[in-house]
Amino acid sequence: MHMSARWWILPVFLVMTGQAAAQSGDWTTYGGNDWNQRYSRLKTINTANVAQMVPRMIFQTGIAKLGSFENTPIVSNGVMYVTTPYNTAMAYDLNTKKELWRYEHKLGTTIYCCGPNNRGVAIHGGAHVYMGTLDAHLIALDAKSGKVLWDKEVADPTFGYSITHAPIIIGDNVIVGVSGGEYGIRGHVTAYNAGTGDQVWRWYSIPAPQSDSTADAKAPNGWTGTWATKAENSDLHRDIAKEKADSAKAADAWKTGGGGVWMTPAYDKESNTIFVAVGNPSPDLDGSLRPGDNLYTDCVVAIDATSGKTKWYYQTVPHDVWDLDAVSPPVVTTVGGKKVVVHAGKTGWVYVLDAATGKLVRKSDAFVPQENMFALPTPEGTRMLPGANGGSEWSPISIDPTLDYAFVAALHQPMNYKVHSAPWEKGRLWLGSAFVAIPGEEQYGLFSAVDLKTGKIAWQNKVPQPMMGGSLATAGGLTFTGEGNGNFNAYNSKTGKLLWQFNVGAGCNSAPMTFTHNGEQFIAVACGGNFQISYPLGDALMVFGLPAKAHAMKK
Repeated sequence: MHMSARWWILPVFLVMTGQAAAQSGDWTTYGGNDWNQRYSRLKTINTANVAQMVPRMIFQTGIAKLGSFENTPIVSNGVMYVTTPYNTAMAYDLNTKKELWRYEHKLGTTIYCCGPNNRGVAIHGGAHVYMGTLDAHLIALDAKSGKVLWDKEVADPTFGYSITHAPIIIGDNVIVGVSGGEYGIRGHVTAYNAGTGDQVWRWYSIPAPQSDSTADAKAPNGWTGTWATKAENSDLHRDIAKEKADSAKAADAWKTGGGGVWMTPAYDKESNTIFVAVGNPSPDLDGSLRPGDNLYTDCVVAIDATSGKTKWYYQTVPHDVWDLDAVSPPVVTTVGGKKVVVHAGKTGWVYVLDAATGKLVRKSDAFVPQENMFALPTPEGTRMLPGANGGSEWSPISIDPTLDYAFVAALHQPMNYKVHSAPWEKGRLWLGSAFVAIPGEEQYGLFSAVDLKTGKIAWQNKVPQPMMGGSLATAGGLTFTGEGNGNFNAYNSKTGKLLWQFNVGAGCNSAPMTFTHNGEQFIAVACGGNFQISYPLGDALMVFGLPAKAHAMKK
């Protein structure tokens, strides 16, 4: 990444205010809190002064191999923990701006889709950090030294299993899911004892036939489901009679059913429930090999955090043959006094679900153009919007609970959907398809505020390139998000007005975060580009704040 030398000489004068202030402004989970809201009550940086923000710290990871840099750093007790593509983890002392330790995981077999992503660590008790790897291991590290405490293979990477999201901590368990739905895996989420690494429970995102313990009364037919013909009011154009006729010869399709868990789940302590978004079935576009609804793919699922049993599920697209799966992290909030789970779909709708039952409370207006929705793919190609990247792809939403707005970074990429049949091969991409961008058609990004009370679009901004990264909302009335061209933006959360912008020189395609250190508020974002949509790569973790002299004068 090319950077101006002047960045390195900006003065940094930090005033000590004690551990309590630093800890009160820590960011200790991937989603900012257990509910995944990416909302901070910090408001020193606000609509009145955000235009003054400048780079205050730059941490260049210096890794040899660049790739999608989608990390959200964790800050705890004056230390920032960062992960990079290809699974290097490092810790930085925020007082000295120096690296404390670095752990470079020696990757074995790596068969993964959509870039060498790692989105972050989980921290337990301030003493241990946990990272999932591209070769499907879960690593426990000493938070002070980076020493490996234990290393568990979560699944066999030679089949295409990988881990790309940040784990979560629930009590003394660390929870992690696997990716790899594009390779014909059988997805799952697993709880491990944080101290020993022993497995506590495993929940499969592809339920077996009814004899399997993960299939219960809520999914009476295992992964075939209820043979739904619609996604809410939209016709899925399924030939149910043919699917049922094909069921006998596809009786073992669940064993390679896909169902990767791309992103970090949310957790509600009051109900002791984990909320998981489950990805596409396998093969992606060729539904002829997998009759049925293909539960729990394309689902938001509620799981009991103690037992790992299914509580409820909501399937956004039964028998998905468009790769419009559920990947953006679920978020818990309250709307009108009701606790709900919010998910931004690749379909282009935001879903608001009753957190207790999974019933749909409302579906938003489309936040991206939709055209020819759910038209079936053909060998020649079928044009449909949204394209296979969405809608909202992995990008985490943020929620401002004072406005009841969800902020969604989205893509407009018209595509032709082409289908072909191919057999499963171990460790080989198994898409049964091609997603082909249409030459000459405009692609762009949309950043939207969705009113969760009504489902209406409160405001929307168009940017030149499809958006993939995520957002952060704060009590200062601000929402932050990045673009593939290197712009990092601050918007007025209520109106959508652009209040500040800084170009970093590499794609800002990660979800930002905020923290306090020595009495100052900072905004941090990883700007290292994106593999999936070919945005400029780099290795810089940018930390912005108000000018140091101005802060010192205020004190």
